[in-house]
Amino acid sequence: MEVINQHRSIRKYSNKEISNDLLKKLVEEAERTQTMGNLQLYSVVITRTEEMKKKLAPLHFNQPMVESAQAVVTICADFNRTVRWCEERKAQPGYDNELSFINAATDALLFTQTFSILCEEQGIGLCFLGTTVYQPDKIIDVLKLPKLTFPVATLTLGYPDESPTQSDRLPVEAIIHEETYKDYSKQDIDKLYAPKESLPENKDFVRINNKETLAQVFTDLRYTRKDNEAMSETLKATLKRQGFIKLAIWRTKKAIKLHH
Repeated sequence: MEVINQHRSIRKYSNKEISNDLLKKLVEEAERTQTMGNLQLYSVVITRTEEMKKKLAPLHFNQPMVESAQAVVTICADFNRTVRWCEERKAQPGYDNELSFINAATDALLFTQTFSILCEEQGIGLCFLGTTVYQPDKIIDVLKLPKLTFPVATLTLGYPDESPTQSDRLPVEAIIHEETYKDYSKQDIDKLYAPKESLPENKDFVRINNKETLAQVFTDLRYTRKDNEAMSETLKATLKRQGFIKLAIWRTKKAIKLHH
């Protein structure tokens, strides 16, 4: 409990090296994560060299921790290995579809969280990069990922060279629903988001961005509809390319959208 309660994203790292043996041990321990059917539908690509980190950096919007990290770990949804196993054992796999991608992505993200906690227990700082799914096609090219694999998460690792304040979290009442989902009233939203909106740093965030509310900073600047829709098209095209969406189905859906 102590580790998770002390979690904070670390973006500045010391020169202290993370040994290959330790990194391998942490990956091995994280394999105990629960997965669908115990198939472990994920793979881990560890990037260490300066050359490869430089290739990955622009695909994460040149966030400086990509190049300064001791290691960059890309966690991939992976049905390729399982399909290869099936084919070598006279089995007929049917995993080139959207459901299989969701199952593999879920396994990969479960592994990511377990691995993150294990790293922090060893004093290793890390930062989760949500940018992984923004340009997956280019990450696939750099890491030479085969069909039926897909990058879903990236962690930058290194021993901390900073001790930032913890990010705020919503009260637990915001996420727990007893028996069935209870939708939020205006009063609920006001109460649940009041602590976040009252933080001085968030008030400054609103002010310097010339917005009226904190929510507008997210909708108008950080995660806009235009960007989300454009990156969604890239996401769908890449899922097709990687074999998780059948070509005929994708073309039909795209044609229907164009006619509308």
